[in-house]
Amino acid sequence: QVQLAESGGGLVQPCGSLRLSCVASGFTSDDYTIGWFRQAPGKELEAGSCITMTHGVEYYSDFAKGRFTISRDNTKNTGYLQMNNLKHEDSAVYYCVADKDTLINIVTMNSYGMDYWGQGTLVTVSA
Repeated sequence: QVQLAESGGGLVQPCGSLRLSCVASGFTSDDYTIGWFRQAPGKELEAGSCITMTHGVEYYSDFAKGRFTISRDNTKNTGYLQMNNLKHEDSAVYYCVADKDTLINIVTMNSYGMDYWGQGTLVTVSA
């Protein structure tokens, strides 16, 4: 079965950077979508970004545009989320997600979710 393993969360100061990684295993196709949701305390889940593994088509939510960059390494079945200029409000549990469907964007992520979820990694932005 599909499994997702995230890493890279932690404590970072405001304006700092973090890179999250997510290793996917169990997909029978080389082409799938990998992405990230986050959930801050007391708030709903919100989609941040996604990318298709074969063609590298990227989508970003408004909060991620300009500060976050999603990428992938097909040879390692790994997706990355580079987060720069982090703010207090970016503090949340970040979940790696994936889906066999490659026609996914931020709207569909928020509307329908994704098939596969990682366990989450905590990002805390604090001085």
